[in-house]
Amino acid sequence: MSSAPIELHADTRLDARGLNCPLPLLKAKLELNTLASGQILHVLATDAGSWRDFQRFAELSGHALLHAESLDDEFHYWLRKS
Repeated sequence: MSSAPIELHADTRLDARGLNCPLPLLKAKLELNTLASGQILHVLATDAGSWRDFQRFAELSGHALLHAESLDDEFHYWLRKS
């Protein structure tokens, strides 16, 4: 995971800022269910626990966590649906 900003194409974006655990991950799971295989979801969150949650979710779900970054007090995740 990186803390340097990069540009990744996302098919859809989920704004989960202001939501506490486990809501950012739950909303991301629901959004991934609407995507086709191979599409990318960009999630914005402010919950510090989401850093650990998204890494573990990717390991268990089979979806690819392409990149994660922390910018100021925001966390950004790019997930590719399996």
